[in-house]
Formats: sequence, C-alpha cells, structure tokens
Amino acid sequence: MLVIAILVVLIVVHELGHFIAAKIFKVRVEEFGVGYPPRAFLFGKIGETEYTFNWLPFGGFVRLFGDEGETEHGKGSFVDAPRHVQAVILVAGVVANAVLAWGLFAGALTLGIPRVVDVPRPNETVHLVVADVVAGSPAEASGITSGDEIVGMRDDKGIELAQLTPDTVMDFVRARGGKQIFISYERAGTTTVVELRPAHAVIEDNAGRPAVGVALVLAGNDALPFGEALKESLYRTGSAFKQVGAGLWSIVRGVVSGKPNLSEVIGPVGLVGVVSDAATHGFANVLALAGFISVNLAIINLIPIPALDGGRLLLLAIEAVWRRSAPRILVQMLNLLGVVLIALLMITVTYNDIARLFS
Repeated sequence: MLVIAILVVLIVVHELGHFIAAKIFKVRVEEFGVGYPPRAFLFGKIGETEYTFNWLPFGGFVRLFGDEGETEHGKGSFVDAPRHVQAVILVAGVVANAVLAWGLFAGALTLGIPRVVDVPRPNETVHLVVADVVAGSPAEASGITSGDEIVGMRDDKGIELAQLTPDTVMDFVRARGGKQIFISYERAGTTTVVELRPAHAVIEDNAGRPAVGVALVLAGNDALPFGEALKESLYRTGSAFKQVGAGLWSIVRGVVSGKPNLSEVIGPVGLVGVVSDAATHGFANVLALAGFISVNLAIINLIPIPALDGGRLLLLAIEAVWRRSAPRILVQMLNLLGVVLIALLMITVTYNDIARLFS
C-alpha cells in the first residue's frame, strides 16, 4: 500500500503541474482525475473542470479540451494554443516532479537522514564511512566494503589514531607504508578488526603514495534546520538528476550497441522491497526515497518516446519545423507504439524483479 500511495502522490503532482500551467495559459481543463477510469464518483465541478476519483488507484490524469482531436477547436483548445504554450504545459509536469523532489528531500533532512558532512557543526555526531573501495587493494582483500563505518585504527606498535577523519586516516596510512596496521570497522551492528599493510601503486594517479584503497567520507544524520535543509536538498535533487540521467544514458548506450542491460532496473515489484526496507529505517528515509523516485519519474517523462511528455515535445518540435500539425492518425499510431514499448519495458523489468526474488 505504501508503494501505491507514493506512486499516486508523485503522478498526481505531475498531472497537477500540467493542470496549473494549463490554467495559467487559459487552456480549458475538462477533468482532473485521481486514479484512472472508470470513474468512481465526482468530487465536484468548478468552472469548466470536473474533479473526479476513479477506480484504478495507480496515478491520476488531466483531460484538456483539444488535447488530441482535430474537431476540438476554439477558445481554450490545447491544439489551438501556440506551440510554445503547449510545450510549457507538457514540461510543467516534469517541473512539478522536480519541485516535489526538492521538498521531499528537504523534509527528510529536517527529520534526519544520512548525509555527507564536509565540516561538522558544533556538537554534531558524525561517522567515518567507506564510500568506495579500490579493486585489488589491501582493503578489498581484507573484506572492507562500501558502507562500512571505520571505528578504530592502530599500528603494530599499539599507536592508535585518536581522531578519525579522512585526512587523519590518509596521513596515518601514508606514514606506515608496508607496515602492519589494524582497522576496526562496523557493519550491521557487528565490529570486525582486520590486519592489512598499506602498499604503493594502489591509487592509479598517485602510485608513489602508500594507501589501503578506500575512499572515506564523514557522514551524519542529525536533523537540519529547515533553511539549511532547503539548501542541502537543492544539491540532493541535482545530484539525483545526474545519477538517474547517467544510469539512463548507460542503458541507451547498451541498446545502441546491441547489448541492452535492464538487470539493474527496478520495476513495481522490486519497488515494494525497496520501499519496505526504507520504511524499516524510519519515515525520513521513505521521504528521501520518494524524492528519488520523483526524479526518476521526471526524467522518464522526458524520454522522447510517443505517449510520454518527451515524445510529445519531440513531435511539437517537428511540427514547428514543418510549420504544420501532424495528421491525427499519425499521432494516434505513434501513441499506440509508445504504449506498446512502455508495456514491453514494464514486462521486462517486472520479470527481472520476480527473478531477483527467487535468485
């Protein structure tokens, strides 16, 4: 139920973006629906717009006058609006998801979620966490992995590192090349001590410096004041767009090269497990995950596939170059093709989700 609730909120907000933009530009909105038809009941009607609740609770929609139909012309018709107005209305859904992600990340930060800390605030509790491990390094050989928390470090003479920061650890390791050191790390509540020796040539661009092969960051989960959370959430939102965009681009490159890889793409079934796991770590983590999903929804809608906002924007651009509208039958065929492609993608990722459950 939590997954459905998140998806409904994200999709309804997306449609609300279209709705607000259409109202601003005087395009008639005939219906704003929560869920998909058939209709369950009518909330009411304000002006020319009906507000409805529908039986299929998987999102929402707006129905614009003249959205698709050569016969629906006149005042308030979407198809008669200037193409730049149509484009703004289409993009508004993506903008709404981006703004929602910003708000969700801000809410999560005000409640307290793990975050990278450059300079700890007074009395702030921080932890030294492994962000990455170099392949073939002493750290990898010892079993240290990303996400482990470093809780102690000493050398073979019993000298302990008093203050654990990325800089102090780097200096401690650099001064003990080839010598035995002991690192204590915590994972899932269990503390483990490993023995390893800093080596040269671990870091490719700094082969002369002894290293163990870990990238470290300070992490904290103290709640931020609302003003700081708004600023931090802007960075989080931008970072999420970059991360999702990079992942999508890697999939596109795989498709172009004839080697598509959708094994890591999570569908609705896999999302249930991800959301459930986030819920066990508190409501703040659910908000952060919802923000990340909202970014995914924004980017997916920009993909130039017919039936998605990106495909419709591409068609608008082509029409602007041709200086004429595309035939209605062509638009309908393209939308049908888009629906088929999306359905095939959903079947594929759902199959992968189910396969992961039994692997």
